[in-house]
Amino acid sequence: MENIFEIVRIKQIVKETDMKRKTIRSPEDAAEIAAEFIGDEDREVFLVMCLNTKNEVIAVNRCHIGSINMSVVHPREVVKVAFLNNSTSLIVAHNHPSYNCEPSSEDIQMTRRLVEVGEIVGVPILDSLIVSGNGNYTSLKEKGYIK
Repeated sequence: MENIFEIVRIKQIVKETDMKRKTIRSPEDAAEIAAEFIGDEDREVFLVMCLNTKNEVIAVNRCHIGSINMSVVHPREVVKVAFLNNSTSLIVAHNHPSYNCEPSSEDIQMTRRLVEVGEIVGVPILDSLIVSGNGNYTSLKEKGYIK
């Protein structure tokens, strides 16, 4: 008889917040939520906002915590969050602790990759935001990197 080992366990831990379910109508709406969760972090944090068919935020997940100037997130981690929460679409965001919300070439490349994967698995990425603690943000959709 062979032993069977569980190598990876997909587990979601639910933590309720006082935040009411909000409908996203603009990049500014999403940026406010993202900034509330990660705007003042001292290192880059990648956040995934899961939306239902009415564009209401049904879950927020800190998908990756990086270093002071970089957060490398893998698309499979983003997709996992979408599937675990039965999301119909996503908005992703990360912060820039430098307060400079201009996207780097890596930010643009990562966004394009996530959009491509989202299209393949049927969970579109509606926007990718860069936020900071001072209220500034950049929407990569508004900049034309997401169609």
